[in-house]
Amino acid sequence: MERRLTAILAADVVGYSRLMGADETGTLTALKTLQTDFIEGRIAEHQGRIVKLTGDGMLVEFPSVVSAVACAAEVQRGVRDRNANVPEDRRIEFRIGVNLGDVIVEGDDIYGDGVNVAARLESIAKPGGITISHTVRDHVGNRLDLIFEDMGEQKLKNIERPIRVYSVSLENSVARNTRAEPSLKQEQPERPSIAVLPFTNMSGDPEQEYFSDGITEDIITDLSKISGLFVVARNTAFTYKGKSVKVQQVGQELGVAFILEGSVRKAGARVRVTGQLVSGKDGGHVWAERFDRDLTDIFAIQDEITNAIVEQLKVKLLPQEKKSIEQAPTDNVEAYTYYLRGRDFLYRYSKRYFELARRMFVKAIELDPNYARAYAGIADCDAFLYMVYQADVPLDGILETAAKALALDNNLAEAHTARGVALSAARDFDEANAEFERALTLDPNSFEAHFLYARPAFQQGKIARAVELLERASEINPADYKPPALAIHMYRSLGRDDDCKVAARKTVELAERELVLNPEDPRPAIAGALALLELGEKDRARDWTTRAQAIDPDDPISLYNIACVYSHLGDSEAAFDLLERVIRNGRQFWRDWIEKDSDLDGLRTHPRYEQFVALLNKLFPQT
Repeated sequence: MERRLTAILAADVVGYSRLMGADETGTLTALKTLQTDFIEGRIAEHQGRIVKLTGDGMLVEFPSVVSAVACAAEVQRGVRDRNANVPEDRRIEFRIGVNLGDVIVEGDDIYGDGVNVAARLESIAKPGGITISHTVRDHVGNRLDLIFEDMGEQKLKNIERPIRVYSVSLENSVARNTRAEPSLKQEQPERPSIAVLPFTNMSGDPEQEYFSDGITEDIITDLSKISGLFVVARNTAFTYKGKSVKVQQVGQELGVAFILEGSVRKAGARVRVTGQLVSGKDGGHVWAERFDRDLTDIFAIQDEITNAIVEQLKVKLLPQEKKSIEQAPTDNVEAYTYYLRGRDFLYRYSKRYFELARRMFVKAIELDPNYARAYAGIADCDAFLYMVYQADVPLDGILETAAKALALDNNLAEAHTARGVALSAARDFDEANAEFERALTLDPNSFEAHFLYARPAFQQGKIARAVELLERASEINPADYKPPALAIHMYRSLGRDDDCKVAARKTVELAERELVLNPEDPRPAIAGALALLELGEKDRARDWTTRAQAIDPDDPISLYNIACVYSHLGDSEAAFDLLERVIRNGRQFWRDWIEKDSDLDGLRTHPRYEQFVALLNKLFPQT
């Protein structure tokens, strides 16, 4: 039986029986025309799939929650516009419900709780309206120009638990975009918005992909420094990497007015960069340029592209912003190349790649000892290695490296994040929180800052804040399994059982994908095993622990978490064997973990537990 997590849209015609009773032929013809001439086109544009038509309604699935809600809004607006000159008693109107849920796949059909909730949400929507579940609302975030009104928890028919529901206010969002509205003429105009798509690597060498990606990211970073411009986050823009998409589609999905796309060809000491600014509304070219330069001019090229966009979009550039953009990060192009390669490795988020990234950053510093970003990169790698992989990284070393980066450039979010990790590990939470908050202020789209801040927030009892940080981390980087995996326990603590299940399913799906990309890393298999336990799939959980042990039979974090799984499965002896292996070669922090971890509660009444505690006290005396 195949299952998957998907966005589900359920739609139903309001007053269908009344319309059919009044004019059966006319109603069927009008509905069919509306579907074929308008609705099906909107669904296709948003990459939806019509699962089935039910005479008076339809069921549609989408790979993206944002696409599902955007499509629902377009359909309702379009239907309303088409009804403008139709007598009220003959208008075809829809109610729409959108849910994100786990579904069972059977051929071309889908069913299960995810579908049932979508159908119940549709039933409580107003005529011409849209209702969505709280999971949909959380995933959409601020990506769409829509207003969401909290309807509170609703008891839906045949759904076991109440679900928090939101309605989508189409009227307010339309009014906000209506330029002719007299009352809006005095308002400040909205900032121009832009997405920078990953520049295409034209070098003929896949190994040069890191360079074109690095150029793209640096342009995004420079544009993000401009207060008069809204720029789509790097992780969101990079979801389009390698995909053939229409500019209008990207503009619609991301809600931006302009798209910057281009290419990079690096050959020896020469580089060619092309860039074109395109209207997201009609695909028309606003600006285009080609730069054939020496590689040493790469920073000048980035500046020229940024300034061209500022000029074309009539954006006011403040003096400090201009100075920040024009300041080259290094004078050494070879150091910059090593830095870009390191950053490419870092974004793969596994232990092996963090270690590789760190070596690249160290090499960059050898070439330029004043390279602030490279110091920040080292601190970032060390923070992840310490926090996520419990690697033997000295906290003083993280603080020292971050301090070097900040002494050279105090506005590096990753350096502030790394300091926050080290300070929180030292239990200096007040100063750590200040560093994390500073990082978030400098870079609101930083995955690292959100993810690494969540665990210390949880340690301080700020569970709701920790969940908020993890949910935002998932929005920034929806392909990473770690935020939903970490959120499972936190949702459980808050009593948000539905969210707990959604996070568990999402973890399994993403962890499976991560194992394909990084088969040498046991962490995804462990995360998947714990998530499967949450879903009650014990046999699969056991299989995933076997996968983890096969990948790395000696990794202490894996062994500890496998012990947690065995504890839940009732395999107490196997769990104790693994825990003893862990602590005999471990560090002091294992004591806190073992004493406080609820996943080990099943072992505390076992006859072997007292013997194990005695060994723990011998190896790690209480201080």
